[in-house]
Amino acid sequence: MRLIDEQYTKTPFYGTRRMKAYLSGRGYRVNRKRIARLMHMMGLEAIYPKPKLSRKDTKHKVYPYLLRGIEIDSPDQVWASDITYIRMHRGFVYLTVVMDWYSRYVLSWAVSITLDAHFCTEALERALRQGRPAIFNTDQGSQFTSEQFRQHLREAEVRISMDGKGRAFDNIFVERLWRSVKYEEIYLKDYRDVPSCIEGLRGYFRFYNYERPHQALGYKTPAQVYRGKSGYLGDSVPQTPWGLAR
Repeated sequence: MRLIDEQYTKTPFYGTRRMKAYLSGRGYRVNRKRIARLMHMMGLEAIYPKPKLSRKDTKHKVYPYLLRGIEIDSPDQVWASDITYIRMHRGFVYLTVVMDWYSRYVLSWAVSITLDAHFCTEALERALRQGRPAIFNTDQGSQFTSEQFRQHLREAEVRISMDGKGRAFDNIFVERLWRSVKYEEIYLKDYRDVPSCIEGLRGYFRFYNYERPHQALGYKTPAQVYRGKSGYLGDSVPQTPWGLAR
């Protein structure tokens, strides 16, 4: 699973055949059925550039994608959220973030040992304490289409946008964040447990927001572009059963 995660982050178009060839080249005797089972457990699916961790619930309302053809030219115009798989030395957790698209600033984040909607809602609540976007974009996963999540956005009078089915790049800036956090933090640290994972991510997001310059931002940091805000507001993790392993 560790090797699959690393290779998938490099080549998200790899299906079970190519992943089998990659693992065979590394000396692992493994068949496609086992690779398919592990990729399903990790929420990975070929062609898409991200783990398909958010599964659609057909009973939930789905909103149209509102960002097609729109120029994103200011902070708080569009926020976005997504979920990714985070490996540890033993086991894994899930990470969600709320990001401002224009500045790439991570407004909040949360870690969970399960894929229920609570940790996504918790991250959203903390982000909304800092401001309010005009549009909030996610995929069509059940965590984001849940009534609890949508209610927070409706109460804040935020327009809801959801990626079109099969549109891999509708949430591209969050996808780039996942690649950065994995190569620059997770793969280097090999967290031994959930508390060390939380502490490592806390330090990384502080670095990402306030120290890491982005070429696309004219080599400014996300915090410098996000209205010059100071004071890191997105480094806490909810002290709840969905935020920490028991």
